[in-house]
Order: sequence, then structure tokens, then C-alpha cells
Amino acid sequence: MKKLRQHLKDYLALRRKFGFKLRVQGGLLAQFVCFAKAKRAAFVTTQLALEWATQPAESQPAQWANRLGMVRGFAKYLSAVDARTVIPPQGLLPHSFQRKSPYHYCDREILDLIRKAKELPSPKGLRGETFSTLFGLLAVTGMRVGEVVHLERECVDLQQAVITVHHAKGERSRVVPIHASTNQALRRYERLRNRVCPHPASSRFFLSEDGDHLTERAVASWFVRVSRQTGLRGQDDGCGPRLHDLRHRFAIRTLLRWYRTDKDVEAHLPELATYLGHRSVTDTYWYLSAVPELLRQAARRCERSNGGRLS
Repeated sequence: MKKLRQHLKDYLALRRKFGFKLRVQGGLLAQFVCFAKAKRAAFVTTQLALEWATQPAESQPAQWANRLGMVRGFAKYLSAVDARTVIPPQGLLPHSFQRKSPYHYCDREILDLIRKAKELPSPKGLRGETFSTLFGLLAVTGMRVGEVVHLERECVDLQQAVITVHHAKGERSRVVPIHASTNQALRRYERLRNRVCPHPASSRFFLSEDGDHLTERAVASWFVRVSRQTGLRGQDDGCGPRLHDLRHRFAIRTLLRWYRTDKDVEAHLPELATYLGHRSVTDTYWYLSAVPELLRQAARRCERSNGGRLS
């Protein structure tokens, strides 16, 4: 009979054929298989799944529930090939992920981030420009961090002033038009990058000091360092404004601008959803309930349309 490790390889291969990347889930399930091996467990049981899922003890309960859900999916697959498998019942860890309210950066905070990023230690003179340009691009386009980090050079068309995002969340591609000032900033970075790294080890648009590709973890680490220098976080703070909040800021400012200029938000919302790469327009609607100012604007619009009465 196959070992759990081989079953996991088969399970991940099968799901990836259907388009699932499973980068995080694959790594975590590999940890589960190692955990099972250490426990000398040859098959999945509810107790084994619970014991692994509730680690580490300091994690949020929602994270425990997420880990158990991953094992549950694997166990469903295993039950068809190993009758000893026990599928953990639903509801054992009934915690759900609560979407964090976005931090709404002000203009000064964005400028401070970019300025401090430029001052990062950089033996070849590239690191500061890489991160200042990258942070600025996130702020003005609302792109996801992973999308910017994985941009290939060929995807950044500075002649047409558009960025093509391939293999985004949900395996969807989209075109992101950019402003003339953004285009100029990217051109400046491109010239410096080509001068510092004439023979790079990576074809990505944004490069590290040694000419290799960036990782999302490295970007997050440098962001934390810069955000502490600007006062967005305390020196020992593990939590605080996130890079992803730059995406939220873009969406929120766009919606506020539409409301303040009396645009038909309902009609334009699908455009914003497409620009952001949201799977559904309902993902964009979330901002209306997450930001008090947007709720007030929506309420005023509703009140005007109902002759001064809120229905």
C-alpha cells in the first residue's frame, strides 16, 4: 500500500491538473505528512488531523480551522484509496476567517514610504530604487504584491503604457493601463536596472541587488523595515498596516471619487472589479461595508434618490 507521502503527491498532481496552484496548501500538507510520520501514523484519523491543525498554539483559531480544512480535503481523496481513512467531520473547529479592515493610507504616508525606501542600503544603487518604485506601483495601480513581484519584463509595455498580468489569482489574466507619470517612473527604474544588471539572472521586471528575482517574503520584510522607519509601525510591532492595504487604498479612493463626483457607482463597479482582477463584483462591494466613509456616501446617495428618506 502506498505511503501517505506518495498519496499526497498524487492528490496535489490531480488538483493541479484542474488549475489549482496549491503553493501554500501543498507545503502545509507536506508538513502534515511529516507530522503523521513522526507519530507513526499510516493513515488519517480525526485525532491526528486535529492535533496537527491546532499547531502552533499561538495561531488564530481561524488558522487552525483552515489547516483542518486542508487535511479534510486530503482525507476525502484518501478515503477512496484507503478504507482506513477517517474524514474529520465538519464543525470541529467552527472558526471562520474574518477579513481584516483595511488601513487607509494618507498621501503623506505613501510619500514617506517611497522616500524611505529610496534610502535603503544599496551597495549597487538598485535596492532603494527597486522598492521605492515597487511600492509606488502598488499604490497607484491596486495590483496585488504577488502580481508585481512576478511581472516579467515582456509584460511591462512602456510604449503602450500598459501592464499585462498573467496567471493572477484564479488563473485569470488582465491588462492594467498606467498613468503617464507611472510610466515615467518605470522607465527610470528600467534604465537603472539595465545599467546595474546588464546580464541578470532573472527575466523579471523588478530585480534584487544581485540581478535575481525578488520573493514576496523579501518584499514584505523590507516593507516592515521601511514602515517602522516612517512610524507606521513601532520598532517591535509585528502587526500594522500591510502592503496589501495599498490595494485597498486604491479601490477605496476610486469609489470615493466616484461618489463625490456623482458618478453612477453601480454602473462603474464592474469596471473597477475588472481592473483589480476580482473574481466577482461582489468582492468589490465589500469595500462599501468595510469603510465608514463609503457607507456614508452610499447612504447620502440613497437618501437623495428617495427624496430625503432612507428606505
